[in-house]
Order: sequence, then structure tokens, then C-alpha cells
Amino acid sequence: MQQAKKYDKEFKIQAVKLALEIGGAKAAAELNVPDNTIYGWVHKYQIGRLDLGPELQTSARALTMSEELEELRKQVKNLTKANKRLQIENEFLEEASAFFAACRRKSTRN
Repeated sequence: MQQAKKYDKEFKIQAVKLALEIGGAKAAAELNVPDNTIYGWVHKYQIGRLDLGPELQTSARALTMSEELEELRKQVKNLTKANKRLQIENEFLEEASAFFAACRRKSTRN
């Protein structure tokens, strides 16, 4: 079985730029990359998961208000989860600190 080939980010960016200029199939043939791979990278670019740099940012690529709102809601949800986890960890550390301080006081009394 053939091992999946890894491509660096710069290669992906250049491949997507080429695919946008001449088409995915032609770019794939020219770069000797499977069509599906090129189309996957183009799709990632289209949904905003592959940044091609500021020169390709246009108003057509800008998020709509609903897309931006959805993205912000996801961020809030993730940050809320992280905040809750950190609060739990902080409470645990406070309890552990109090426990060890009490143990230390007991050992200094004896």
C-alpha cells in the first residue's frame, strides 16, 4: 500500500493559486498531484481553513454576516468550555494548596 504523500503549506498555497487560475484538473496534472487532493485544498481555501495571504482576500471571499455569526458562536462555545475547565482546575489547585498548607502546619507543630 502506498503511503500518503505530505505536502508543505507553501506548496498547497501555490497549488491552490494555480488551480484558481487555470483550473483544478490542469493544476493537478501540471503538479503531478491527484485531482482530489487539489480539490480538497481549494475547498479548504473556500471555507476559510487555508489562508493564501492578503493578496487574495477580496470582498467576494469575505464572510457573510450569518457565517461570521456562526463562526463567532463556535468560538464563544469553545472559549466557554475552556473557561469552565480552567475554573475546575483552579478550584482543584486551591483545594490542594489548602490541604498541603494544613499538612505543613501540622508537621511544624510536632
